[in-house]
Parts: sequence; structure tokens; C-alpha cells
Amino acid sequence: MNIHQIRNATMVVEYAGKRFLIDPMLAEKGTYPPFPNAPRQDQNNPLVSLPTSIDNIIQNIDAVIVTHLHADHWDDAAKEALPKEIKIFSQNEDDAAEIRNAGFKNVEVLQENTVFEGIQLIKTKGEHGRGKILKLAGLVCGVIFKNETEKTLYVAGDTVWYDSVQEVIETHQPEIIVVNAGDNQFLEGGSLVMGKDDVYEVYKAAPTAKIIAVHMEVLNHWTLSREELKSFINEKGISSNVLVPEDGESYSY
Repeated sequence: MNIHQIRNATMVVEYAGKRFLIDPMLAEKGTYPPFPNAPRQDQNNPLVSLPTSIDNIIQNIDAVIVTHLHADHWDDAAKEALPKEIKIFSQNEDDAAEIRNAGFKNVEVLQENTVFEGIQLIKTKGEHGRGKILKLAGLVCGVIFKNETEKTLYVAGDTVWYDSVQEVIETHQPEIIVVNAGDNQFLEGGSLVMGKDDVYEVYKAAPTAKIIAVHMEVLNHWTLSREELKSFINEKGISSNVLVPEDGESYSY
């Protein structure tokens, strides 16, 4: 397995001989307006450039997984760049219909036991915030990857720590876990994705797993920096368990 962190939640995962593109946001730096009612209203999104070319990112991709349709996970640049025949997995039929409306011909809804080229893809639950913000944030998912030749991978998606994340970890015992950990927030409503305390809960639930923290410092509403998270995990003595990649960094397992 190789996990190539691109930017934000965008990754290329090589798993059991197949290449998956996760949550592609492929726009140039500064293409989109800032999220409203949030910090950094003077900065357009994304805040940083891609670490490599779009052609390099989408080269030899076997399938795309779109955990939800927010523009920082599925944007116009991705819709333009990806071939319309490529296999795309979505979280539900509503998302699939919207992706098909963009011209994509091979869209499948993830189930609790989807199989793609011998790889088990298990849709997992997520909550994109807590309390009232949940209804505004909408539905999201994560995904478990399983194959007898590979370690089990859990890509949690845009979720905070809550009981269903713990259940996924207890049920599937993932050895590699990717969490979206920028603690992104609007000026009110609280965390939309994991913050440092959520990451610590993931560690406590899976103390032998490698936890990779992504979705950081790319959108105007981030509140947790890489440096702050690194300081936190150093204080907790878990820096060998929790990895905080720079954009463009890769890990192999």
C-alpha cells in the first residue's frame, strides 16, 4: 500500500495493485472564494497550490472515491480533468445522480460490502460536525479498504470523533487510519472535522495503528495547524503513531 497525500482530503491510494483517487479537489490556488462566516475572508480557496501536476495525479487511476460533494472534495477542476468513463464510487444515490449529471458514465454507490477488482470497499458512517451544524453540513461517508494481501485501511472522511467512528475501529481493526484533522470551523457551530482531541481519541481506540492526519491548512476555515498538531502529539508521546504529512508526501506499508 502506498498513500500519496496530495492536498486537503485529496490522496492517491495504491492498494492491492489498484490506484484510487480520493476526494479530488484539483483547482489552482485561489480559484474559489473563501467560505463565508469563517476566518481568512481575504484569502481565496484553495490557499495553496497542488504539489504536482493534475496529469501526474490522475495518471493510471483505476477508480475515484468521492465521500461527499462539497467543493473541497469534488470540484469543477476534477470534473473537467477526469475521463468521463472512469469508475467513480459515491456515498449515496443522490450524489451518484449529480456525478452522472456532470457527464460521468460509470458511477456506483458504495455499500457495506462493495468489491472492486478483488478489493473490499466498505462504506462507513461519518458526522460532519456536532449539533445544529450537522443538518447544514449534510451527509458524508468514509471507507474501509480490505484485501488479503494488504493491511486494512480506514479513510474516515469529513467526520468528527463519535461513537460510529469507534465502532468502525473496533469492528475492522484498521492498521492504517487517515483522518481529516484541520478542525475546520465557521465562526459559529463548532468543529466540522477532527481537531487534536479527536485525533487523540482515534489513537486511544487504535493505539497500534498508524494515523495519518490530512485536510490541513488548505481552506480558509482551518483552525488547527500542522505545527500545533505536531506539538500536541509530541506532548502526548504519540508522534510515532500519528503522522502529519506535508502536501505531496507519501507513505508505504
